[in-house]
Amino acid sequence: MSHHQGNDDDYIEDEHEMEDVDDDMGDEFHGQDVGGSDSDADEYGYMNDRMQDTTAAQARRGKDIQGIPWDRLSITREKYRQTRIEQYKNYENIPQSGEGSEKECKTTDKRGLYYEFRSNSRSVKSTILHFQLRNLVWATTKHDVYLMSRFSVLHWSSLTCSKSEVLNASGHVAPSEKHPGSLLEGFTQTQVSTLAVKNKLLVAGGFQGELICKFLERPGVSYCTRTTYDDNAITNAIEIYTSRSGAVHFIASNNDGGVRDFDMEKFQQSKHFRFPWPVNHTSLSPDGKLLVIVGDDPDGLLVDSRSGKTVASLCGHLDYSFASAWHPDGLTLATGNQDKTCRIWDIRNPSKSVAALKGNLGAIRSIRYTSDGRFMAMAEPADFVHVFDVESGYEKEQEIDFFGEISGMSFSPDNESLFIGVWDRTYSSLLEFGRRREYSYLDSFV
Repeated sequence: MSHHQGNDDDYIEDEHEMEDVDDDMGDEFHGQDVGGSDSDADEYGYMNDRMQDTTAAQARRGKDIQGIPWDRLSITREKYRQTRIEQYKNYENIPQSGEGSEKECKTTDKRGLYYEFRSNSRSVKSTILHFQLRNLVWATTKHDVYLMSRFSVLHWSSLTCSKSEVLNASGHVAPSEKHPGSLLEGFTQTQVSTLAVKNKLLVAGGFQGELICKFLERPGVSYCTRTTYDDNAITNAIEIYTSRSGAVHFIASNNDGGVRDFDMEKFQQSKHFRFPWPVNHTSLSPDGKLLVIVGDDPDGLLVDSRSGKTVASLCGHLDYSFASAWHPDGLTLATGNQDKTCRIWDIRNPSKSVAALKGNLGAIRSIRYTSDGRFMAMAEPADFVHVFDVESGYEKEQEIDFFGEISGMSFSPDNESLFIGVWDRTYSSLLEFGRRREYSYLDSFV
C-alpha cells in the first residue's frame, strides 16, 4: 500500500476531488471545509452530537436515512448522486486499471433486498486514518459493534443506544500483564491503521508496526509488540482465528512484506512468512490450510499456511488489492482491488476467476461473507456497499446507497445485522441494517 501518513482528512485529497460538487451542496450539507483543522473537528463533533438519529419508521415516512435535508438544499439527491459518480476520482497505483477491468465484469440484477434499514446513529463518529485501509468496524453480536473514532476504539450497543470507550491510543498504552516478548514500555500516541475484534479479542495495528492486544473480558491491555522497526512498517490488516487446538491466534499483514502469526495462548509469534511486496490483506481458509495473500501486486497468492509456500497465483486483477475473504465452504474466495472489481475464485481451478463484480465509484476495499455463506458484501471507498446473493451465482445484488467514506462494514456472527461505518465532516455515523424476512417486527418507539 501507499506509504502515506497524515491526519484523517489527507486521504480525501488523494482518493477523490469533490470541491465543485461540495460547493453545489452548500454549507448545510458539509458543515466544514474538507481541509479543516483539529479544532474544526471538535466543533463538528459538538454539532453532530446534537443531531437526531434516524429510525426505520422515520425512513419509511420519507426521512433520508442519513438525515440529509434534501428539501432545503439547492440540489436534489438524484442530481448529487449523478454528479458524484461522474466526478469521483478513484485512487489507482496502476493508471487506467479501472477502465481496463470493465469488460470482464458480470451484469447484475440490482433489485435485491436482503437487508433492511434499521437505524442511523450519528452520535457514533466513525473515522479513518489511512485512505486505503477500511477494516475499522467489527460486529461481535447483532447488537454489539466495535469501531475506530479518532484515537479511540469504541463499543456501541444498538440495543441500549449507548457507547463506551474500550481503548484510547492517544496517550500511553502499556500492557498490564507480563508475557515474554511483550513490550512492557508500551506505545505512545499510536496511530491505529487497522483493527480486528473477534473471539473476545481486540487487536489494533499501527503505522509503526505496533500491535496492541486486549481481551474484552479482562481489564487493561494484555500484550504489546512491534512487528518490525522498518521504516515501511504499517500494519495493513489483522485476521483473528481459532486454531485446531482451540487457541486464539491472529495474523498481521504488514507493509514490510511480512505475514506474521501470533499465538495468544502463549503470547508469542509462531510464524513469519515473507513476500516480495507489501502485504495489504491476508485471509485464512475455513479449514486452516490455506492463506490468500494480496498486496502491492496485481496477482494474489494462495499459500500453504504451515510452510508459507505458494500453491497457486491468482491472476486477473489490474491493480493492487486490499481485501480478501473466504466463503464458509472453503472452496471459493473473493479478492477486492483498486481496479474497481471484486473477483471470485474457485480453488479447484484457480487459474482464472469465475466472476468479476464491478463497483460504481472506486476500489473494493472491504469484503465480508455471512457465516452461512448466503451473502457476500463488498464495500467501495465511499457511498456504496453491495450485498450479493451467492446462491444466484452473484447475479443478484442489493445496492446500499448513501453518502460518505466507508470506514468498514461487518455482518454479525448470526447474520442478522449488517453495520457500516460512515466518515463525513457532517454526517459521520454508524448505519445498521437487519436481515429481511418474510415477516417483520414492529419498530421500537425510540
